[in-house]
Amino acid sequence: MPTSTSRPRIALRPGTADDAASIGALHADSWRRHYRGAYADSYLDGELVAERQAVWSARLADPAGTETIIACRGEAEPIAGFAHVVLDHDPVWGSLVDNLHVSHDLHRAGIGRRLLAEAARAVVRRAATDRLHLWVLEQNVAAQRFYLALGAQNEGRHPVTAAGAGPSRLVGTPAKFRMAWPDASTLAAPGA
Repeated sequence: MPTSTSRPRIALRPGTADDAASIGALHADSWRRHYRGAYADSYLDGELVAERQAVWSARLADPAGTETIIACRGEAEPIAGFAHVVLDHDPVWGSLVDNLHVSHDLHRAGIGRRLLAEAARAVVRRAATDRLHLWVLEQNVAAQRFYLALGAQNEGRHPVTAAGAGPSRLVGTPAKFRMAWPDASTLAAPGA
């Protein structure tokens, strides 16, 4: 794991359709590490990579109203992380950071903060309102602390809705929290 003195050099760039396989693989790995206990093992250990790659192929083929940001170490390296924001997703809560994932070996290297700041800049630049929100699983306490440290407000607990095929993918009735920023420009500011 990188330390503060050995942070990897990371560049940010827009996601393209060519990134679907890499994003899908990282997305699946992140879910397998952080969603276990909320999602069924049979789902997480099954065809999750192929499913996530199909989702990302569709999203990146028609990116209208969204922005996907890729963090990369170099052209020959796997992607280091990604963020996906759906602009003006909700009339009350504003734009939705639908995904923010960083490669497990690069956690705590500042990549998530940079991706979230770039997503916030996209909101400020392109959305009708500067409000921003995302969902985080109740069991993902580390992510909750991360968002709260970046100024999010916990706006309440809600039941998780299952991706794709439905509730059979869930274990019991897991919950999620809405983390919200009333003004994305606070995240978008340099040094935020």
